[in-house]
Order: sequence, then structure tokens, then C-alpha cells
Amino acid sequence: MRLGLCRDLGFSDVDRTENIRRIAEVAKLFVDAGLIVVTAFISPFQRDRALARDVIGDAYFVEVFISTPLLECENRDPKGLYKKARSGDLKNFTGIDSLYEPPVNPDICINTLEDDVPSAVARIMQYLVGRIEP
Repeated sequence: MRLGLCRDLGFSDVDRTENIRRIAEVAKLFVDAGLIVVTAFISPFQRDRALARDVIGDAYFVEVFISTPLLECENRDPKGLYKKARSGDLKNFTGIDSLYEPPVNPDICINTLEDDVPSAVARIMQYLVGRIEP
């Protein structure tokens, strides 16, 4: 998305909101075509996640919160972006000098300190299957 449809956007709060809005609108087009859509984005603001749910439709929107403490994100950072943000070389970095509002009531919460990838995938799949079974 950032290399194509949203390449004109930066990382200001306004641009982040517009990025999520565009993602939601594209996802809605695919949902309307009968496809299953999975997106993975940093969406730092509660209002933007609510907007995405409204655009896509509550019946088709599942909010999965990948919960990882900030220190752990910094420890896992392969690109050194947190280090650049901490030194001031990278501005508007989520969780450092840009606000992050954790979801209040996500549909699924994955704690990356406790859940390995296979168990996280299994929990998500179980949730999705539960939504479609009568």
C-alpha cells in the first residue's frame, strides 16, 4: 500500500488516518467482490479502526490486536528503526514520538510474549470458523 496507493502519504497523524481509510475502502471493494481479505497494518488510533470497521461492515471486520510491549518491539527490530526514532533521526514513529492507542476491545488479542505463531494462527482460525458456523 505504501509503495502504491498510499505513496503520497507520510507518517503524520493526518496521513496515518488517510492511509487506514484507503486501506478500508480497498478492503471493502474486495469484500463486496466476495473475497476474504486479510490486512496487517499499524493503526495507531482508535477512531481509525472504528472507521475501518464502519466502512467494511461489522459482519466482515475482525480486529486482531498483536500485543507486544514497546521494549520487545525495540529488541526485535531488524531494521534499527526504533534506534533511529530514539535518536531523533526518524520522526512520527508509532510508540516513540507518535501516539499509539491500544484497542479497547479487540475481537482477538495475541500476546507475542506468550503465543507462538502456530498457536496464534490456530486461535485466529478458531475464531473465524466460529463466526461462520451456525
